[in-house]
Amino acid sequence: MRYVMTVSPDFSPDKIAGWYIFNTWLQRQLDIHIHLELYSDFNSQREAFNRGEIDLIYANPFDAAVLVREQGFQAVAVPRGKSDEAVIAVSADSPFHKVEDLPENLHIAATSDPDVNLIAMIMLEPANLSAANTNVVQVDSYILVAKQLLQGKVQAGFFLEESYNGLSKIIKAQLRPLVNSQIHVIQHVFLVGPRLLHMREDLVQIFHLMNDSPKGHGVLQSLGFQGWEIQNQEDTEFMIDLMDTLVG
Repeated sequence: MRYVMTVSPDFSPDKIAGWYIFNTWLQRQLDIHIHLELYSDFNSQREAFNRGEIDLIYANPFDAAVLVREQGFQAVAVPRGKSDEAVIAVSADSPFHKVEDLPENLHIAATSDPDVNLIAMIMLEPANLSAANTNVVQVDSYILVAKQLLQGKVQAGFFLEESYNGLSKIIKAQLRPLVNSQIHVIQHVFLVGPRLLHMREDLVQIFHLMNDSPKGHGVLQSLGFQGWEIQNQEDTEFMIDLMDTLVG
């Protein structure tokens, strides 16, 4: 039987090879056939898991909440020392130097990454900005958010901090972070779906011991991870409740 794994589309492009390495390694650990399917945008990925096509996913917090509550997925682990933070950036020559400088009817480029957009909109509140008095242009990737800024089509861009940091030096030299979030407790999470729940404990053991072997450590390095922290249902529910609080 073939299973399918996917990764939230907000990961840095330089980590694509790392996820293929991880998938190959995981297949050998579990002795099953896993196909890695990467999607270029969030909507395509959500359509796939709504059709029941996904068995393993490294999910952003917002999608994790939906998958756990509505589709029977369970958490396995989160990356150690990695939290989901948002960055609001402007072009390097922008006249805006703090959030309070941003004007009404601000033109913003963003992806459909819901947790990043939620956090970034909260960070706009000191400028009395909200969805009601801003104009958001939605694009498929953080590279395209940067492109919108560099072309002067928008005044600000919303980024996942990790994706912003993963931009090339040439691009980052033409941008300037205006504000970064510091929430610390919202994280991407690795989930297992209903068809593979019988292997959850195997996954927990594999992730827990991953750093103990040279091969496992090498795979972690290819992903830019220090290691994994095992998640129980209580940990996951806490993060989901926090997301609900932010939405409220």
